[in-house]
Amino acid sequence: MQQFSTKYTYLFSLTLCLICSILLSVAAVALKERQETNQQLDKQKSVLQACRIIKAGDSVTPEKVQELFATITPKVVDLNTDAYAEGVDPEAFAQEDATLMKVPGNEAQLSEVPEQVKIYQVEKDGKVDMLVLPISGKGLWGTLYGFLALSADTTTIRGITYYNHKETPGLGGEVDNPTWKSYWPDRKVYDENWDVAIHVIKGAAESPESDPYSVNGLSGATITSRGVTDMLKFWMGEEGFGPYLKSFRENGSV
Repeated sequence: MQQFSTKYTYLFSLTLCLICSILLSVAAVALKERQETNQQLDKQKSVLQACRIIKAGDSVTPEKVQELFATITPKVVDLNTDAYAEGVDPEAFAQEDATLMKVPGNEAQLSEVPEQVKIYQVEKDGKVDMLVLPISGKGLWGTLYGFLALSADTTTIRGITYYNHKETPGLGGEVDNPTWKSYWPDRKVYDENWDVAIHVIKGAAESPESDPYSVNGLSGATITSRGVTDMLKFWMGEEGFGPYLKSFRENGSV
């Protein structure tokens, strides 16, 4: 047996690795549906948090999230036409499967974006009260994904949230901090000429009434703060939702 000990060791190790690989593959397949469900639930919670229908940190059951989210109407906007996409079922539309298109160089460092994007409308008294728009852009360590909620005037911010990012905890990761997110409501995206004016500054901003276009910076996270500013400049501008929002503002629909 001693002469086969090395061979035995290699065979044993190989067999163990093979068994572990099979078990991991089986587990990944078995849990895929649950993972996708949890990801969808997390995104729905982020939309509700952006609207301030629920607060970050609130203990909300999956059933309650689905109940609240059912009151929100999804729409799919075609960024080529800046109108609602024709022949597309918003409920069945999977954002991750959308066709991508190239965009001109931009400070948000986005090289391509989906041609069609799912947004959300929150109604009150039979009218659209809020629009919830997906936003994304580069931070320090990767792309940040979140939602921005606007009043029907298309400029007053109701809330912001990020559901996926790789920023450093305690620094850029403070985009998840409820205190920082509390600085956003009632700020304005556009100035009197409808140019994108909202930006994250260094230090503390004054009240929304006296300083409507500035938001408190993230301490020690200059690049992440700049990334938030740049992504809003892109998505609220001409290459993003700007033309759609202009049409919505003027017509109430597209």
